[in-house]
Order: sequence, then structure tokens, then C-alpha cells
Amino acid sequence: MTSPINTLRGVALFCHQKATMAVSSPLLYCFLSLWLGLAVHQLEASHQVYRNLPTYSQLTSSHHHLVNEPYRTGYHFQPPKNWINDPNGPLIYKGIYHFFYQYNPLDAVWGNIVWAHSTSTDLVNWTPHDAAIYPSQPSDINGCWSGSATILPGGKPVMLYTGIDPQNRQVQNLAYPKNLSDPFLREWTKIPQNPLMAPSQANQINASSFRDPTTAWLGPDKKWRVIIGGKTNQTGEAILYRSKDFLNWVKAKQPLHSAEKTGMWECPDFFPVSIHSQNGLDTSKIGPNVKHVFKVSLDNTRREYYTIGTYNIDKDIYIPDKGSVESDSGLRYDYGKFYASKTFFDSSKNRRILWGWINESSTVEDDIKKGWSGLQAIPRTLWLDKSGKQLVQWPVVEIEKLREKEVKLPSSVLKGGSVHEVLGVAAAQADVEITFGISDLKKAEVLDPSWTNPQLLCSQKGASVKGGLGPFGLLVLASKGLKEYTSVFYRIFKDHNKHVVLLCSDQSRSSLNKDNDKTTYGAFVNVDPLHEKLSLRSLIDHSIVESFGGEGKACITARVYPTLAINGDAHLYAFNYGTKDVKITGSAWSLKTAKIN
Repeated sequence: MTSPINTLRGVALFCHQKATMAVSSPLLYCFLSLWLGLAVHQLEASHQVYRNLPTYSQLTSSHHHLVNEPYRTGYHFQPPKNWINDPNGPLIYKGIYHFFYQYNPLDAVWGNIVWAHSTSTDLVNWTPHDAAIYPSQPSDINGCWSGSATILPGGKPVMLYTGIDPQNRQVQNLAYPKNLSDPFLREWTKIPQNPLMAPSQANQINASSFRDPTTAWLGPDKKWRVIIGGKTNQTGEAILYRSKDFLNWVKAKQPLHSAEKTGMWECPDFFPVSIHSQNGLDTSKIGPNVKHVFKVSLDNTRREYYTIGTYNIDKDIYIPDKGSVESDSGLRYDYGKFYASKTFFDSSKNRRILWGWINESSTVEDDIKKGWSGLQAIPRTLWLDKSGKQLVQWPVVEIEKLREKEVKLPSSVLKGGSVHEVLGVAAAQADVEITFGISDLKKAEVLDPSWTNPQLLCSQKGASVKGGLGPFGLLVLASKGLKEYTSVFYRIFKDHNKHVVLLCSDQSRSSLNKDNDKTTYGAFVNVDPLHEKLSLRSLIDHSIVESFGGEGKACITARVYPTLAINGDAHLYAFNYGTKDVKITGSAWSLKTAKIN
């Protein structure tokens, strides 16, 4: 039998010769192609670890789709059963969108994690495939955790992902498609050289805090760069690695970015945004008209924060703009249920798309009883606001193909203390866009200087607390008689010579079931109500409400589980519990069910 060491030496010599003769053939793929036989041999030798992994068809055949499943969504991405969490390596390849995600094929709680895989042509309807990546090598034998896709020159995708090795260390591995002619990328191969990056005493990396590699980017020096989440004591770090060939990675002397007292940085993301356009940019784009976004998911708080800043390519460091911080006073994609997010560049439509995991607010016992836990937010297009100080998000336009039965809300006055039902809409599965106009801001309540926490403020001043300008907004997934409802609303405050707009999502009366988490969420929205109308869009889908305030400047996602406002018994209302009248106009649509399972 040929020694693996001698084999690799031969491969290296052959690839070096080929690379000098044909620049268009990337060195990496020469290595991967020649290693394929050895990789498959090793995979077969250890496949017994997951030999009983069910195929997707087996999962669906054992799932009896009950009529009485009131909390399953109609158009949000979720598998037919079991646990789902982080989005992994979303990408587009040969016109097909690929979505990979952390999945437990055996239960409705976390564990037995594999990379599940679905494909789509429109980001709305999805075709499932068997698991793409699952434990089969020593470097991932105890789990295949989160990672990201990188598109190499020539449009060839590869995956870097975190594996858990026999010592329970977090290490970084590489996988690539077995057949590039298959647009569905149904089979993936791992290189036998895994892991490519591993913690050690020499590199001073914490073996239990070294995970979630990002999409890699190519610098002007033709070196690839990737960051991996980590921490030293309680200092969060974006650990930076560089490579000439995507195989041999060298840890940089300093992280790309770090921040004290933030704890472990999970699921980092780093990407460029255009200063002058809403178009997305390739992850390797660098230039004078580009800013960079750095996002982290904080393990300590289970919240995500992003900053906008400058990437110094010469020093390989990221510098957030002044006032842009990773803390409770910082910017968030979503101020409700939203975690472990991942973006990718959609080269077919020149946009950057954001995925995010939405976990449950029900008890673990209820999750096990219903047989599933977790889903994904509607994919969002993301771009830099014209102010340059924050991002703007909006549901991908493709979701609008599900709209039917439009009900127009004619321009009218919503008097103080009034509630108006929106009829003719399937209120449990709907898309609502509404605009509020305020002609007189004199009644705005004065903002107390201590009211700096929007979530706390929304909790103290919920939908039932009357004010001057607000609360006004929507009552969604509401029961007849309003014993149950989730309220999404605005309040306007006066702060010296300006006005402050508060967006709230109040779940306190969302269900008669007292076991659910009914946390109220809130965010300040950077909108001037003196010169701009206040817009609100809510996507309602049985047990999830995604709301976009200020045309996407602030987003709040909530999970709710009504006991009365279910399916045909759900109602939708516009309301104004303030003392001052507001003008409203807008539309509501029933949404068709997407084909996901």
C-alpha cells in the first residue's frame, strides 16, 4: 500500500507542475481532484459512525403531517421535523440557491448535528436533499458545526466548517463538491488533510472557543484570508488566518478585530458594502467607495451586534467607525429573536442576502411534543443606509410572489383610542404594509433621559399603556374579543429639538399559555417623523411575526403561540391607543403556502 506521505508528496509535485503550465486551473482544485480517491477511502473507513443517518425521504415518510399543527409556518423555511439552528454556507451555483443548516435528524432538541441541505430557484420554494456534511473523519467525528462557503476562481465552491475532534477540540475542516457538473451539489467530499486549522499551545488558541469560519476573501497580495470566532479570557476575537493555496493556513499575529468584556464571538461575518449603491458586493471587494461590516453573535448574551467601519488591508485590521460598538448600545440586525446569522453575495442579482436562525419561545417539553424546533427568518436583502451609519434590510422581493387577495387600506384617519379590523385577509398567513402620517407632533411625550434601553421602555410602555403619539400600529394573530394578540407599534417622544421614534413588538398578551416566553422587544428607529412618514411591514406566519420599521431601518422578530387566534380564528387590526389622531394607508395580502418540505 502506498504511504499517504509519499502520495501527498507526489500530488504536490504534480500540482506544482500543472499550476505553472495552466494558471486558469487553480492549484487548490488540482490538490482536491488528485486527493479524491484517498479522501473517499478514508470516508468509507469511518462512515460507520453515522451509518444509520436517515435520508430525507425516510424523515418525511415517518412524519405524519397533521392538520392540527397550528404553529408550523406556511412560508418560512423549516424541515418537516426535529431541531434546526444556524444557517451554514448559503451560496448560489449555476443559478441554484443552496441553503445548508445545522440539523438534528433524530430529535427536536440540539444534538447529533449534521449539515442539512436544500436548494431553490427563488429563495421561497425549496427542494430538500440528503445531509451534505456529517461526522465521518477524526477531525469532525463528534460533530459538524457551523461554517461558510467560499467561491474560488472559476466559480468553484468550497466549504470551511468547524468539526469536533476525538479530544472535543474545535478544529477547521474543508469540503468540496464531488461533482461540479451537478448544479444541486448533492455530494460533498472532505480532504484527508483535515483539519486545516487547529488549536495548540503554540498558537494560544482556546480549544473550546475556536469556531465558525467565515467566507474567505482574497487580498491584493493574492493571499486568502478567513476569520474564526474565538476568545481570550473574556475578550472576543476574530482570529485571522492567511493562505496562498486555501490549504496551508497561517495564523496572523493579531486578530482582525477584538473587544474586551464581550466573551465568545460566535458566527462572525465580515463583508463589504457600497457607499453609493444598494447593490451587494463580492466578499473580496476592496476600494475607496466601500465600507466594511463586521458582525458577531455574542455567546454570553445570545444577541448579535454589527459595526460599520474601515478595513485596513495593509495591517489586516478592522477599525469600527466612532460610536460603532459590540454591546447593548450597538446596532443589531434584529432586536427580537434572531441569531447565528450568515450573509452571502448573490452574484446573479448583485445583492447581499442575510439568513438568520429563529429559535422557539415555547418550552422544550412543548417542542418535543410538536416534534420540531426552530426555523429560519425570511431571507433579507441588505445594504448600507444613505447616512452611512447603519444597514437597511428588506425581505427578498421573491416573497411577494406568494401574495394574493390584496386588501387595500384606504387613506383614512385612525382616531385616538380606536381599533379597525382589516377584513378579507387570511390573518394567520399574511403580509401587511402600512404607513402612518402625523400632522401635529406637539402631543409627543417628553423622553426621560433615563429611557435609553428600547426593550425596557417597550416593556414599561406596552400596547395597553396610552400615550400622546402612540401606541399606534397593528394587532396581529389576534383573537376575537382580543383575549390574545401580538402588538407591533410605534411611539413618538420629544427629546429637546428632535423627535425619537420607538418601535415595539409586545408579546405579553400573545397567548393564554403561561409557559411561553413572552418577552417584549424594542428598537429606536432613525426616522424623522416631522419630514418622513412612518412605515411598518409585518410578515405574519402562524407562530412568527417579522416586522420592519422605517423601511427596514429597524427589524424585530417574535415567536408567539396563540391558543385562540389560530388559522381561521386569527384576526388582524390597525389600532391607535394614543390621544392624537394618525392618518393611515396601506395594503394587506394573504400569502400562499410555499413548497418547502
